[in-house]
Amino acid sequence: MKKLGILTKLTDCGVVAVVRADSKEEAIQISEACVKGGIMGIEVTFTINEAETVIKELASYFGDNSEVVIGAGTVLDAATARIAILAGAQFIVSPGFDKQTAKLCNLYQIPYMPGCMTIMEMKTALEYGSDVIKLFPGNAFGPDFIKAVKAPLPQVNIMPTGGVSLENADQWIKNGCVAIGVGGNLVASAKTGEYEKITEYASQYVKKVQEAREGL
Repeated sequence: MKKLGILTKLTDCGVVAVVRADSKEEAIQISEACVKGGIMGIEVTFTINEAETVIKELASYFGDNSEVVIGAGTVLDAATARIAILAGAQFIVSPGFDKQTAKLCNLYQIPYMPGCMTIMEMKTALEYGSDVIKLFPGNAFGPDFIKAVKAPLPQVNIMPTGGVSLENADQWIKNGCVAIGVGGNLVASAKTGEYEKITEYASQYVKKVQEAREGL
């Protein structure tokens, strides 16, 4: 039931913040700014130095009973996934599908969201128990691609990352995505220390998703 609860929190909000940063401190500040703006899914990427420490601190701060869900991104193998899970990660995201990572996440009942581009990759990921497929990079396809995928695979839950903006966020949702992953244009203001801008952008993304769902 833990896994279902995590997935429900992620999809209810509908926005996952992809956090990349130059330091542990910056990553934590970005994450807090996103949560303040209403984004409940935080993906801490393993391109950050001390990523597992960031996950541990955020997971400890928000706690299991919070609506906030802390996950790990850019997870390339099962060893990294285990480190992330032991640090408190509640979901695992990869840029590509990895069988051993899928098995590990199933063992610990942690949602695994692998990056896929083709129908074959998505089919394989589904066979290995992936509940949400990360369409990556989303800008290689665009929102219209979702309808094409949902024709042969109506059961697939898709979250695009890469190429998602405030201008097209609603189109991804209207075309059938369960959530969107947002990185660069959401967190860019951290470089100038303008974390209030991140909070503002976060609230705009959440609002866009809510409005798109209301229009379905």
